[in-house]
Amino acid sequence: MPTTATFSRYADLPTLIGLMEGDDKHKGAAASTLDVLWVLYDRVLAVTPATADDPARDRFLLSKGHGPAAYYAVLAAKGFLTVSALRHWTSWDSPLGHHPDRLLVPGAEIGSGSLGHGLPLALGTALGLRAQGTRRPDGTAPRVVVLIGDGEFDEGSNHEALAVAGRLGVEGLTTVVVDNRSSRHGWPGGIGARFEAEGWTAREVDGRDHDALHDALTRPHPGRPLAVVARVLTKS
Repeated sequence: MPTTATFSRYADLPTLIGLMEGDDKHKGAAASTLDVLWVLYDRVLAVTPATADDPARDRFLLSKGHGPAAYYAVLAAKGFLTVSALRHWTSWDSPLGHHPDRLLVPGAEIGSGSLGHGLPLALGTALGLRAQGTRRPDGTAPRVVVLIGDGEFDEGSNHEALAVAGRLGVEGLTTVVVDNRSSRHGWPGGIGARFEAEGWTAREVDGRDHDALHDALTRPHPGRPLAVVARVLTKS
């Protein structure tokens, strides 16, 4: 049900999130991803409602799916969802649940919410696109971007995937780690060092600075996958 969005600006996102009433929004998780999601869909990803099924589209995977309110708001602002759909989220007949469902939510690439699965799925998607030789009309390869949380990064499945991605030089894969200091133990030298040790290019930025996020997400990283650590502090 793609539509032309009425509320299409960054400034409209709080209003859109406010339409989703109820107590179980995982407010802190959603708020921490808001600026990364906006920059990705507004300035980085080559995907629109019209190209959501194009084999050469960029793919975005929200692994941190337990707090989807910001994700739904950005999808509505970009025309993947109707604004009215937000008003009825989590009702029995709504496509918008507490966890995104790729079969129900236009633009969603995976069902998510059970943490630790997004990065392995993104790696598999990027390897599949590379094996198929998928290219855009301008000859460039589509990107696969996955967003995970620093607490979620504790899951062992992430570390198997990041090791394989580094060894295979999966340049088409980008992992954004939203770091809101929720990891139980942290990582020696920081999250970026963990990726660099496996052969990734890693960049760390203020997760609320749109220009810094754009620069980190778009500068070349030839022959290596890219990790962007977005530092975000939330009050809840």
